[in-house]
Amino acid sequence: MSLVNLTEEDVARLLTYRDLVPLMERALSELSSGDAIQPVRQMLPVEPERRYLGMMPAVTSQAMGAKLVCFYPANAGSEYPTHLASILLFDPQTGQPLAVMDGRLITEMRTAATSAAVSRRLASPESSRLALIGSGVQAEAHLQALREIFPIDEVRVWSRTQANAHAFADKHGAQAMALQQAVEGADIVVVATNSTTPVVQGAWLKAGAHVNSVGSPRPTWRELDDAVMANALVVDSREAAMTEAGDVILSGAEILAEAGELFAGRVRIDPGQTTVFKSVGVAVEDLAAARHVYDAYLNQ
Repeated sequence: MSLVNLTEEDVARLLTYRDLVPLMERALSELSSGDAIQPVRQMLPVEPERRYLGMMPAVTSQAMGAKLVCFYPANAGSEYPTHLASILLFDPQTGQPLAVMDGRLITEMRTAATSAAVSRRLASPESSRLALIGSGVQAEAHLQALREIFPIDEVRVWSRTQANAHAFADKHGAQAMALQQAVEGADIVVVATNSTTPVVQGAWLKAGAHVNSVGSPRPTWRELDDAVMANALVVDSREAAMTEAGDVILSGAEILAEAGELFAGRVRIDPGQTTVFKSVGVAVEDLAAARHVYDAYLNQ
């Protein structure tokens, strides 16, 4: 069988949040149970604070392969995305190369789908007020993914660049707000920035709110203050979070559970608690999504 080459357009046609959310639950359950092999991502600083190359291999029961991801914060505001990636997929039984595919959209969608899966376990089912801190691709992806699960009827957005927040608001029927105003009273808060210092304060969170933090994925960067991190904390991978997530490392926060432990029912968090999901993104998520795209391509 020849190697399949799948473009971002192919991925967009074959991948949906409805499929991705349960896929992320299974992938992270497998990781937390020890049934997947996944080293911590290796990041090569091409230009510190501005350009990085990440290498993310993993082996699961269904897929084997690696993602190469360029994390280029320096691209912000240019014609190029801040994240660009390619995924190479192998058959884990035979070692046969199956596909090479664009990984940018997979990275975008699996990040939001994982947040949505965790939010379904931790946020109130009646959550209707969503605050988006950051107005880039992750804000849009999280809005789409969370609307699959929650009755979102009020969307607030903040960006350091006010024009970007207003453009996002106009496109999605949201309200551009000041930072504190956007967070206060929100049921779910999504923080997706490349900030090196905290932008969201725990004092602004309403009791019982849920925070998905998916930005600032470097050990010295932060987007949440210590008061946010003092709440019930879930991560995608303890090992990865303690290596890459400045919010976890610098706050000294106690990790209550991995997402996979929640999905498998091995850890339970009392309803009504204020909760935080700190996500750095892990390779098993990419490979689960890539295998689904490959199988959907063959079955079309």
